[in-house]
Amino acid sequence: MEMWAIWLIVAGILLVLEMMTMTFYLLWLCIGSLVAAVVALVAPEAYFWQVVAGCLVALVLTVFTKPLSRKFRAAKGFKDIGTELVGKQGIVVEPIEPGQYGIVKVGGDSWSATATVPIGRDEKVRVLERGSTIIEVERWEEIS
Repeated sequence: MEMWAIWLIVAGILLVLEMMTMTFYLLWLCIGSLVAAVVALVAPEAYFWQVVAGCLVALVLTVFTKPLSRKFRAAKGFKDIGTELVGKQGIVVEPIEPGQYGIVKVGGDSWSATATVPIGRDEKVRVLERGSTIIEVERWEEIS
């Protein structure tokens, strides 16, 4: 199989993975693979330069778009629901055991959750911390 075709297959796989994760990092690798495919069309035997060109493009895109994406995130009106979760109250939908995940509903969203103590179904909890897709919770204690 021709090297340019292999680079296109790699780019396609990276594009599909990017659509699943929405991180933009895999998109830059995808574009780097496309550049490597173009180099492979022009210089089929220059494997080293194919890899260098692809890596260089991916690196440049990653470095120069990081400040831009930070600026968009910090722009007025952007809200990350994850940072707003901390301190909010939720209801346990699936019981939580230490070392295992349960499910907690916070607002209208359901989250995988962990806790240091067992928490049963329908108990109120407070969100302590949020990871990428998992929240850490504790029992909700009413303040008198």
